[in-house]
Amino acid sequence: MKVGVLGGGRMGAGIAHAFLLAGCEAAIVERDNASADAAAHRIRDIIARSIDRGTTDRGADELNAALSVGHDAAAFATCDLVIEAVPEDRAMKAEALSRIERTAPDAAVASNTSAISIDDLAAPLARPDRFLGLHFFNPVPASTMVEVVVGAATAPAVVDRARGWVEMLGKTPIVVRDSPGFASSRLGVALALEAIRMLESGVASAEDIDRAMELGYRHPMGPLRTTDIVGLDVRLGIAEELQASLGERFAPPALLRRLVAEGKLGRKSGEGFYTWERPGQETP
Repeated sequence: MKVGVLGGGRMGAGIAHAFLLAGCEAAIVERDNASADAAAHRIRDIIARSIDRGTTDRGADELNAALSVGHDAAAFATCDLVIEAVPEDRAMKAEALSRIERTAPDAAVASNTSAISIDDLAAPLARPDRFLGLHFFNPVPASTMVEVVVGAATAPAVVDRARGWVEMLGKTPIVVRDSPGFASSRLGVALALEAIRMLESGVASAEDIDRAMELGYRHPMGPLRTTDIVGLDVRLGIAEELQASLGERFAPPALLRRLVAEGKLGRKSGEGFYTWERPGQETP
C-alpha cells in the first residue's frame, strides 16, 4: 500500500511515520523545497527515534527507502490513500483537497481535520464518495485511536477500507457521523474550555485542575496539560468552529485568546499553561 500525505508538519510527519512502520510506502508533499527539506529532516528524526526506542524491528535504510518527500503532488498519482494534514483552516484545506483530487484520481482521500465539517469540505469535490475524515491524535505514535468521520456522500466501502487501515496501524477506529467537532474534539474542547475558565477565575491552579481529572476521574492527563500538547492555537481554532455552529457555550475564554496572541502555544512554543523545559518535563 502507498499512502500520500499533503503537509509534512508534526501531524503529517507522524501520520506518514505510522504508515511506514506498518509496512507501507509513504509520500510526503510540501508546498516548496524549503518546506520539503524541513519535513524530510523531521520524519527522518522520528524514524531514528523509533529505532532507538525499539518500537520497530525495521532498519533506518529500509524505512527511508519506503519514504519520499518533495513538493510535486504528482507523487500522489500511484497512492491508494492520500491524507491532507495542513493547518486547521477551511481555505487551506479546500485548496489542499482540490490539489489532491487533481493528482490522485483513483485514491481514497481523507482530511485530518479535527473540527471542520467533512460535508462542507466534500462539497466542491468531484468524487465526494471517496472522501472522509481520518482524525489522528497528537502525538501520532503514542495515540491508540483514529476517528473515522463519515460524510453524507462517503461510500460504505471506503469506510470499511478506512477501518482496516486504522487497524493495520495498530490503532482502534472510532466511526462517527459528520457533526460539529465530531465526538473527540467536541467533548475534549468542552472540558478544556471549562478548565481554562476555572483557571481564569482563580478556582484552582493549572496543576490542581489537571490533578482533579487525573486522580478523580482517572484521565491519563488533565485538560490543561493536554491543551498544551495539542497546541493552544489548535484548541482556539476548534473552539471558534464549534462556537459558530453550536453556540456560545463554546466561546473561547479571554485567557485562551490572550495566550495565543502572545505566542504561548503550549509545548511547541515552550510555554502555555505550563512551562515546557524539554519534552516530557514541564512546570506550572
